[in-house]
Amino acid sequence: MSDQPLLESNLKSLPFVHRGKVRDIYAVGSDKLLIVQTDRLSAFDVVLPTPIPGKGRVLTELSLFWFGKLAHIVPHHLTGIDPASVVAPQDRAQIEGRAMVVRRLKPLLVEAVVRGYIIGSGWQDYQDTGGICGIGLPAGLPQAAKLPRPIFTPASKAPAGQHDENITFADAAKAVGDVRLAERVRGISIRLYSEAAEYAAARGVIIADTKFEFGTDGRGALVLIDEALTPDSSRFWPAAEYRTGVSPPSFDKQFVRDWLETQQWNKKAPAPALPPDVLQKTSEKYREALRMLTS
Repeated sequence: MSDQPLLESNLKSLPFVHRGKVRDIYAVGSDKLLIVQTDRLSAFDVVLPTPIPGKGRVLTELSLFWFGKLAHIVPHHLTGIDPASVVAPQDRAQIEGRAMVVRRLKPLLVEAVVRGYIIGSGWQDYQDTGGICGIGLPAGLPQAAKLPRPIFTPASKAPAGQHDENITFADAAKAVGDVRLAERVRGISIRLYSEAAEYAAARGVIIADTKFEFGTDGRGALVLIDEALTPDSSRFWPAAEYRTGVSPPSFDKQFVRDWLETQQWNKKAPAPALPPDVLQKTSEKYREALRMLTS
């Protein structure tokens, strides 16, 4: 298995479909996709020029773990097909340990965000409005406080290079096109988060918030897609170092965000290159999250 970071895949044996912020997607016939988790990192909705060593493999292993663990709540998009079996031998090194063969589904045009703690854009929204995404919250909560109960705070799915934005549930229902489907997404998302957060807490990890993505199949059934509960899509805090009033230390890309905030950068492409010490520390944080949650 190569230790070289993968910024972009370049498979010759499958038709290329799409390159996202983190994932490269290829067609496997007409009804399946090969998703390749690269080592790219996106911060403030901008893809950074420096890949994080081992990141794609961590995201893949952790997603596979959560898809299996939470499958009793909602079906996932995994097919169980070995990724190596769908590419030519010369392409296998690029995808080893970092790819999934999934069902081709129709994605819903919302980010299903669940928050258990008040941090990030939610903290800013709370300071400005006293709530998050139109959901009223008790007055006087400090930064990083645990919420009375997890809340569903959807976000728009912005095109590449643009920022996702927090939206109300009513806006999410419009984007999905069906209020009952939006209600199902909300209920399932909160249940996924709650079960995962309880499991993680027993292993010394606080899941402050997370983002799920869903699709529907030809019969309209809801399916969990993309990735699940990774350091890219979640805020993971070490429980032993948690305190309120500050942004707690994290196992996720918040470390990179914090470094970027110290740079003279307008949060538009191109982003600054990450120095070696930030790369190493970020890689270590991702691996530690995987170890604590799955070992």
